[in-house]
Amino acid sequence: MIFKVLYQPDQVRNPKREQTQALYLEAASSIEARALVEQNTDYNIELIQELTGNFLDYEQKNPEFKLTEFN
Repeated sequence: MIFKVLYQPDQVRNPKREQTQALYLEAASSIEARALVEQNTDYNIELIQELTGNFLDYEQKNPEFKLTEFN
């Protein structure tokens, strides 16, 4: 499954909507997606959304769509 993770790049500052960023991640569940992001970054996760069907098609048309892989 592919998930869209909305996050703030910094856990120290108060979240600001204008600074929210997104990454796309392939994982078995939202729990696994959260664990991957938390283990590999210092991001403040706001929302994890599963993308399927028309939602996935729409996001894939975005030029910034790229699956993130952690080593």
